[in-house]
Amino acid sequence: MAEFDYDLFVIGGGSGGVRAGRLAASMGKRVAIAEEYRFGGTCVIRGCVPKKLFVYASQFPEHFEDSAGYGWTVGETSFDWPTLIANKDREIARLEGLYRAGLERAGAEIVESRAVLLDRHTVRIVKDNRTVTARHILIATGGRPTEHPALPGHEHAISSNEAFHLEQLPASIAIAGGGYIAVEFANIFHGLGVETTLIYRGKEILGRFDMDMRRGVHNAMEAKGIRIICPAVAHNIGKRADGKLAIELSNDETLIVDQLMLALGRSPNTEGLGLEAAGVETGHIGEIVVDDYSRTNVDNIYAIGDVTNRVQLTPVAIHEAMCFIDTVYRDKPTTPDFDAIATAVFSQPEIGTVGLSEDEAAKRFDELEIYRAEFRPMRHTLSGRQEKMIMKLLVDAATRRVVGAHVLGVDAGEMAQLLGIAVKARLTKDDFDATMAVHPTAAEELVTMYQPTYRVKNGERVA
Repeated sequence: MAEFDYDLFVIGGGSGGVRAGRLAASMGKRVAIAEEYRFGGTCVIRGCVPKKLFVYASQFPEHFEDSAGYGWTVGETSFDWPTLIANKDREIARLEGLYRAGLERAGAEIVESRAVLLDRHTVRIVKDNRTVTARHILIATGGRPTEHPALPGHEHAISSNEAFHLEQLPASIAIAGGGYIAVEFANIFHGLGVETTLIYRGKEILGRFDMDMRRGVHNAMEAKGIRIICPAVAHNIGKRADGKLAIELSNDETLIVDQLMLALGRSPNTEGLGLEAAGVETGHIGEIVVDDYSRTNVDNIYAIGDVTNRVQLTPVAIHEAMCFIDTVYRDKPTTPDFDAIATAVFSQPEIGTVGLSEDEAAKRFDELEIYRAEFRPMRHTLSGRQEKMIMKLLVDAATRRVVGAHVLGVDAGEMAQLLGIAVKARLTKDDFDATMAVHPTAAEELVTMYQPTYRVKNGERVA
């Protein structure tokens, strides 16, 4: 008789949990995976995937405008929000089905219930009020939008979760926040014809990104007609008799809008999981504390993904799952590598980035060579659109290694994926220079910037 009911019990059916459960089951391990909502997690159900579909939808007005310069005549257009929502829901259901099918083919048992730890090896299945045991437990419950209960009137606001299921498109919206979620949704709503205002507490949106990217997207958004108020925060949210919201700001202005979305950070989903009963340590915002191998202080319990509050990106959670499998089941202890993670902001225009920002690099290296190009891409020459692209390479002068690459413009996210390979491989500027350009493309600028635009020595910019 087996000592435990399962070799592995996974709590959380997002990208990281599903990957770990599927791989362990395919190796012949007895695996169960519990999910109380829908398989796919934040990314698939109410995050990256539906958001990108919304981004595509919001870009069509500009495509229609730009087509005139290329000889097209586009007739009267209209947008139907319920159609977008229905088609989005259909695609999400399809993807969720694929996640389930992958687990089932691998032989994992799907548990459609909340699961709570009773001790280091015992889990209670809430729906059936039964207990099971497992040799190893993996927690991959992700995160959720922070609610901010201290903000008076916060109950009148929505989060990104509700934004995917609004019954109707508001005529006006304010979005509080300056991170990638806030910026992306500001562009989405504006592109769909909503009067949009972005409110951010800092001096510039998109903290931790390179300043050229931050300023570039800020300027482009304002040029499109998105109002950006910073620095400012909401002090009170009141609901008027006509249903509109009155948002009192720290700059003494009051905004009147149909809808307010709070995009002010995310919190780990750890409440009510029984972590205390199992002796699992958590941090100051509820995140599960793990070592370099994603192991908690309880040696048979691991945690991956946003619930650990390390790097909140879906591909990172999947990578951590692969490392978990190597460590626990392949006798190949492997730590997640968080260096040079490529990422994108699907703003309009997009940001694609990998490696260090200029400010970060200036703190780490004595001398930097900065290669920067700003230009109107070819696709805008006939359309008449004045939107610019910015491309930027940061080079350690001592080794010639490219330590940061940043792109603002059309398809920047696609470029970032390929730039990620080059920066991860520690290629030098000489390697970039020796690479033939693909012409005519915007990306060819990345291999044709031969002279530094300026240098940074000991943290100071010089000619």
